This record gives sequence, C-alpha cells and structure tokens, in this order.
Amino acid sequence: MKDGLQARGLTRAVASPRSTSLKLIIVHYHLRPGGIRRVIELATPHILREFGGRISEVVLATGEAAAGRWTENFQSLTGEIPVRLVHEPSFGYFSEQRRPPAAIRKRILHALNRLLADATPDNCLVWAHNLGIARNLILTRELGRECHRRGLTLIAHHHDWWFDNRWRRWPEMRRCGCRTLADAAKIVFPSARNIRHIAINQVDAQPLRRHLRGFNTWLPNLTEQASLPSTAGRRNARRWLGRQLGDTTSPVWILPCRLLRRKNIAEALLLTRWLQPDAWLVTTGGVSSDDEQIYFRQLQDAVRQNRWRVCLGVLHGDECDQPSVGELISASEVVLLTSVQEGFGLPYLEAVAAERPLIARRISNISPDLDHLGFRFPYSYADILVDPSLFNWAAECNRQTKLFLAWKSQLPRPCRGWTGKSLLLTAGRRPRPVAFSRLTLTAQLEILAVPAEASWRLCAPLNPFLAGWRKLVARGQLATTPWPETADAWLSGTAYARQFAKIVRNAPSQAPTAGSACATQKRFMRMKFASENLFPLLWAKES
Repeated sequence: MKDGLQARGLTRAVASPRSTSLKLIIVHYHLRPGGIRRVIELATPHILREFGGRISEVVLATGEAAAGRWTENFQSLTGEIPVRLVHEPSFGYFSEQRRPPAAIRKRILHALNRLLADATPDNCLVWAHNLGIARNLILTRELGRECHRRGLTLIAHHHDWWFDNRWRRWPEMRRCGCRTLADAAKIVFPSARNIRHIAINQVDAQPLRRHLRGFNTWLPNLTEQASLPSTAGRRNARRWLGRQLGDTTSPVWILPCRLLRRKNIAEALLLTRWLQPDAWLVTTGGVSSDDEQIYFRQLQDAVRQNRWRVCLGVLHGDECDQPSVGELISASEVVLLTSVQEGFGLPYLEAVAAERPLIARRISNISPDLDHLGFRFPYSYADILVDPSLFNWAAECNRQTKLFLAWKSQLPRPCRGWTGKSLLLTAGRRPRPVAFSRLTLTAQLEILAVPAEASWRLCAPLNPFLAGWRKLVARGQLATTPWPETADAWLSGTAYARQFAKIVRNAPSQAPTAGSACATQKRFMRMKFASENLFPLLWAKES
C-alpha cells in the first residue's frame, strides 16, 4: 500500500443514506491482533443495531492495516452497511515513525481534514481507541481539537494509560510538544462538552467519575458466551498446533497474548513446568512494538538455550489459514493468564466461553469487576512465592536499585515524590521469599534455569494451593468456570451497545471545569504510583 492517506470501499451494496444517517468513524493506531481489535469486531455490529439503521457507513481509520482477510471478515459482520478502510501511517505509533514531529503533525492534520471533510454533529460519530496511552500524542491532540472545532461527538475509549508503568513514553511525549504534566492532562482529558470517556474497569472509572462527571462511563469489554468451536474446528486447530510444535501428542497450555513484558510470560512457563512438565507453553501473538524487542529476544534466547517446551507467538505473521484464538484455546488443555497489569483481561472470559480450565493471577483492578459480574475462578492466585536461594538475591537487589533510580529519574520532577518503591527493595537486603512477579526478567530466568523438580521442592511449601492443583492436573480433573447469568446483563452485545449509545446521547449542559483535566490525571498518577502497582519488569529494558 502506498504511503499516505488511502481508502478503499469494500464490496457491499450501499443503501441510500437518509438525512438522519450517521457515519461511524473508528480510529486506532493499528489493527494488529489483540484485545482492542477484538472489541472493535465484536462491538461494532451490536452498535449498528442499537442505532436502528441510522449508521450508513463504518470507516476504519488506522495507522496500519490488518493482515490477511480480517477487514473483509469484519465487513461480513456489518451486513449491508459498508466498511471503508482508511490507512494513514501518521496515525500509527509515534516511536515507529521516522519523520520529525512537525511533519507528522502536518500529515495528521491533512488526513483528518479529508477524513472529516463532510462531518457535522448530526452525521458523524468518532470512536477512538486508546488515546490515553499516548502512543501518538500528536494524533490524540489534533483529533480532539478537530472534533471540538467541528462539534463532533468523540468517544475516547481508554483501554490503558500512558502513566501506568509506561514512563519511558515521557521523552517521546515531550518530542510531540508536551512539555509539562499539565500539557499531557489537557490533551488526554480536554475540557470539552463533545468528548466522552470510557474506562473498561471500575478502578479506572473512579477518577473519571469524580472529576469528569457526566462525561464518562464504565463499560466492561463485551465477551458473549458464543457457541463453542465445532469438533472439526477444534481438531483442525490441534493438528495445526501439532505441525507448528513438531509434536502432536503432548498437551498444550496456552497464554493468549502478544509478546509484552506486562504479560509476565516467564511466570506462565514456571507454572507449566511445575504443574504439567510434559506440556508445551504457547503464546498466540508476536512482538507488536519495537519497545518489546529486547524482552522478546532475552526470553527467546533462554528458551533456545534451555530447550524449554515453549512456542512464542504461534499466530505471528500472516493470518491466512490460521485457526482463531478461540479455536486454539478450545484445543488446549489449560488457559493461563499471568499478567502483572491489564486493563480488562479478555482471556479470563475467553477461557470460560471455551469451557477450558483457567489458571490466572488476580489483578487488583480486574478481579473486583469479575466478582461483580458473577465469575468465580477456582484456580486464581495473588502471587507465586519463590525461595530466594533460586536466584542471586544481592545481584537482584542491586539490579532493581539501579533500574528503579533510572526509572525514577525519567519522571517529571513533581511525580518523584509520589512514587512508592519495589516491594522487594522495601524489605531490605536480607533474603526472604518473594513474589516471582516482583522480579526482573533476569532473575526470573535464573529461577527457570533450575531443574523444575528442584525449584518445586523449594517453592511448593510457600504456595500450598499448588500441590492440590498439581494432583488435579495429573488426574485430568481441573474444573472449568460456568458462565454466570448475571454476566450477560453487562457483557452481552446488546447490553454493551445500549450503554455505549447512552453515553453518546448524553449531552451535559456544561463542559468540565478548567482544572478537571489536571485533577483527573493527578488522582490517576497517585494511584498508579503505589508500591503494589510497581513492577521491575516494566521499569526499563534489560539486556
């Protein structure tokens, strides 16, 4: 595809638009496999139905097109309503662009002028994803300004935040023209009546609710209890996995994720080796950001050197002729979720929908929502404790001290006094059992290099629940979690679209106050800087 703003209409008949028709413009940095793309494909057909035929066109405006046939498949979900793909590279991640900021801004403005050329408050709705992660703060700023200038309703759908363990983004944000924390707040949370904010968990919804009352909502990601893949689909997925692994008989434990540090992949491997030594650990997505390359290489090198049964990014590359994530989950013995940080955590619900056992780490901002929705996961845990003799404690303390100080020095000066400290460092230099998730990848790999049975003997007494789980795995008796009836009131497509439409139609009489942006951001930051939310995995690149 040529460089520049490009659009192509997909082959569907278009009904004559009525005077009240709406164009739904969906904006995201890319259409790479992952949770956001999944939300877009699941939610859009329900949103179209909720608006009762008023939406006459869907426009996908992204910095990077989807691989394979995803867009054509997406069009099939929207029925007779046409889908137009707008590919503008300047909408992509700022860190992956080579032009200077001024040139990127010029291209973004040109693209937005074309994208919104005929847009009015009555005929256009903009649904933008993850602007608050600031992967392209120029896009966040200019899209907000253009929608405000034209009076367009902008739904800012926040899945993650730039100030949540992503402080290496700050120098990049400064290059985008953001000089102070106040600048960042005003770009992400502008005081404008036309902008509505969506948070995907209640913990993140609280600061929005407090300071942007009437301009926000909590909207958990929809995950309907879809019909299970067919027996043939499951069988084909298992055969496909067998070809990728070169092993058609061993069990597969799956971690549905892209290769991100926050997914804490080494912990999934530790659990797999302890509980089911014959199993392969498989992750689905590949590396989708240059920032994660060092993490991936360090992990992949250890896998090769130790000949661990691990396949990282089995779905990476061309999506043609690959099974879906759902089919792979269905074909696996166990689903794992070991993340240290998530916005919502779709694998919790994907495992339930596929009727597969789930072993998952409890995440502080997600578990309360899952409880509220009625889910009960029998194999969830707060942390996996490890014996300090399994790694070099002194070296890890020194490593974390250096990483922490380097990380803290990157912060804007006002933030440095708000930070907690690594839970390992707060305990001093005396070795003691520590959560595996609170270690750097270097220390995690030291532990994994110890024979599994040797590390099990040291760590099983620290995690007594694991012995029972191990017996259940050996007997093939791990239980699945039933889909609760209460969940459909929030997670069904109909409920999701109804709530989405409610915030679109909500029109507060006054804009947020001038100080609401900074107050919202400050409350978020103080919450995210607490010690329990700081993880060395996310502080800096390792080598």
